[in-house]
Amino acid sequence: MRVSIPSLLLWGFVGLVLLYLIVPILIVMPMSFSDARFLSFPPPAWSTRWYEAFFTSRNWMAAAQTSLLVAVLTALIATPLGTAAAYAIHNSTSRLVRSLQIVLLMPMMVPIIIVAIGVFFVYARTGLLATRAGLVLADVMLSLPYVIIAVLAGLRGFDMTQEMVARSLGMNRLRSFMAVTLPQIKASVVTGALFAFITALDETIVALFISGGRYQTLTKRMFTALRDEIDPTIAAISSLLTAASFLIVLLAGASRRNSDA
Repeated sequence: MRVSIPSLLLWGFVGLVLLYLIVPILIVMPMSFSDARFLSFPPPAWSTRWYEAFFTSRNWMAAAQTSLLVAVLTALIATPLGTAAAYAIHNSTSRLVRSLQIVLLMPMMVPIIIVAIGVFFVYARTGLLATRAGLVLADVMLSLPYVIIAVLAGLRGFDMTQEMVARSLGMNRLRSFMAVTLPQIKASVVTGALFAFITALDETIVALFISGGRYQTLTKRMFTALRDEIDPTIAAISSLLTAASFLIVLLAGASRRNSDA
């Protein structure tokens, strides 16, 4: 089989991109098992002391609990809202609704630092700074585009005439959606929920502006620790977050495969 030069160049470029994405992980994970007092690569000796330091630290655990709770609440709120928005966008021919799609996807297109500054000024006037509700609302806004895109992809592969048949048999719109449409696009909805969870769990820039006090997220605390004192606990937490993200992506893939089977 002959391989053309453009194909070789393309595969070479793809390989370089993958290498660029994977190398930081291959460096950070070994550093998280280092016995050294500071970040060093390769580790002079192996130890789990930095994982123990994380799980036994009251401050780190409080930040982790805040992040997990905010991520769960964000997924629970953003998923039904994003699903409803995607359903309306998919079924409407109104220009207004189509324009609304652009507005809902805007948090994904606007630079995150601009979003963070805007949220900070709004929260400063509404008393939502350094509150759990403020963190959840901001993360819901940032997560909605991912839920909408995931659910829209599922709706485009679904035959809407099935729902119309259900309505012609006497079901109202909500009941026909729950009984006919939702079971067939559930993989997309689950994928959207998982992306919302990951987005809220990993979000850093907006959290730097609006979180604090009792409601300091894990990513903000990591940023503060990097500024004040660098030790391998940061590498241990980064490795745990990376592993959690990979696991969630695998779950999303498994959910989609089970739905397609």
